[in-house]
Amino acid sequence: MNIKEYVALPDFISLLNASFGFLAIIMVLEGNLSLTAMFILMAVIFDSLDGWVARKSKRVDQFGFGKNVDSLCDIISFGVAPGMLLYAASPSYFIPYINILVSLLIVLSGILRLSRFNVQTDSGTNLGEGKFTGLPIPTTALILGSFYLSGIFNVELALIIMTAVSMLMISTVEYTKIRNPILLFVGGLLIILSCLPQDISSAIANLPAKFLFIFTLIYLVAVPFMVLYAKLRRSGPNVR
Repeated sequence: MNIKEYVALPDFISLLNASFGFLAIIMVLEGNLSLTAMFILMAVIFDSLDGWVARKSKRVDQFGFGKNVDSLCDIISFGVAPGMLLYAASPSYFIPYINILVSLLIVLSGILRLSRFNVQTDSGTNLGEGKFTGLPIPTTALILGSFYLSGIFNVELALIIMTAVSMLMISTVEYTKIRNPILLFVGGLLIILSCLPQDISSAIANLPAKFLFIFTLIYLVAVPFMVLYAKLRRSGPNVR
């Protein structure tokens, strides 16, 4: 069957996601890590848009082509590109090869996370429209990209956070999908402001990236703690 029979408008938006992921990898090779961080953040915007366009256009994806395109693009932008950024940002860490191991963990966890999502979708065992099983993979780009651009980047903390992110991606923790239009608008605005050229954004001194990093970190940490708290309450003694 001709490729035109499969491709729809949302797939071109997914390809823009992959394009920014690929450009981010190129920027790592060029030594421009700030642009790398900006490009993976821009990829998040296109990753959000492809699903929105698919829903608005009422796409009927009979063969699951769009889902597979989306997953393949995501592993470039939110698996390989963040892994490369983390590796390049911590080249001389005092524990040998730890940067390589954590970077590889991001990629492998991303592959497993997306594969599980596709299997659950195909088998009808996913959690439905409102939740994800495991941390969504775009979080890798949001948290690492914003952290690097925030002006407070710390290698040790980045390695710890990205290890936690990788583990949470393949966990069974149920993360709520963010569908609130105001939150999505604010998030998109913070991404765009974080990616402005430095001579334009100098007046606000990396504040958008700092806010984006903090908000994403809260999303990352709050859900597991809420799940743990709920389990402790259910298993604890019934004290009157």
